Amino acid sequence: MAEVAFHPEAQAEYEAALCWYQERSRRVAARFEAEVGHALSLLDDNPDMFPAYDEDHRFTILRRFPYTLVYHVQGDHVVIVAVAHSYRKPGYWQGRQ
Repeated sequence: MAEVAFHPEAQAEYEAALCWYQERSRRVAARFEAEVGHALSLLDDNPDMFPAYDEDHRFTILRRFPYTLVYHVQGDHVVIVAVAHSYRKPGYWQGRQ
């Protein structure tokens, strides 16, 4: 099992998205939170199961939400480097460690 952690900027992106959903619907916000939790548990169990974004990063697209979790694996650690909305410029998060 891998230890999953968020880069500070990715954590801020997640919190902003969750807040946005909470302002509109607590039920949808709970679904968003559950979907992210499900993705994180999959990463914890098998971080190599998702496709490569580039040489250093992998990604998983959230079901039912326009977000992608971009991450990199460092030994037993998985670092989420972006909670990227699908309308943001691709690769804007590059340079985050």
